[in-house]
Amino acid sequence: MTEGAERPLRADARRNREKILKAAVQIFAVEGLDAHLERIAKEAGVGSATLYRNFPTREALVEAVYRNEVAQLCDAAPALLTTKPPFEALRAWTRLFMDYVTTKYGMIDALRAIAATGSNPYGNSREMIRSALGVLMDACVAAGTIRTDITPADIGAALEGIALTSASPEQRQQAERLLDLTLDGLKVCRTVE
Repeated sequence: MTEGAERPLRADARRNREKILKAAVQIFAVEGLDAHLERIAKEAGVGSATLYRNFPTREALVEAVYRNEVAQLCDAAPALLTTKPPFEALRAWTRLFMDYVTTKYGMIDALRAIAATGSNPYGNSREMIRSALGVLMDACVAAGTIRTDITPADIGAALEGIALTSASPEQRQQAERLLDLTLDGLKVCRTVE
């Protein structure tokens, strides 16, 4: 193994890490970033030492939670295409995007603080999200269900706009309506002759 390369985690260590990330998302969403890390460890069913071995600081945990949420969102795109027609997969993914944004907003102050230290918790998340969106849009274009003159950057901007105005849980119904309106605007207009 080369210097600086990380050793792959054992299966049990990987499961513990995943349980910690899942618990952290839930607890941060409810209690905010001031939630005690020991509470997260307890919710995950691991000891505090296991949590700190994986995430030595609160900032490391927040950054890992964020990156994990981005990865799950992006991984959902091809998975949805295996179970739904392309346009329905795109529709389902936009709902997952809103879930992701809601989680992100719960961590925004911590992410900004991490960024202020010179670290980049966001990495290439925007590019990853646009790429996932591109996979869905390409499938829709191939199926003839959406217009071809719209880019993933266009839809990404629309989704970000909806998120900025309607990301809180109490605004979810409005977000759903706005998502439907946006998606309806993508559909190919078929004229009846």
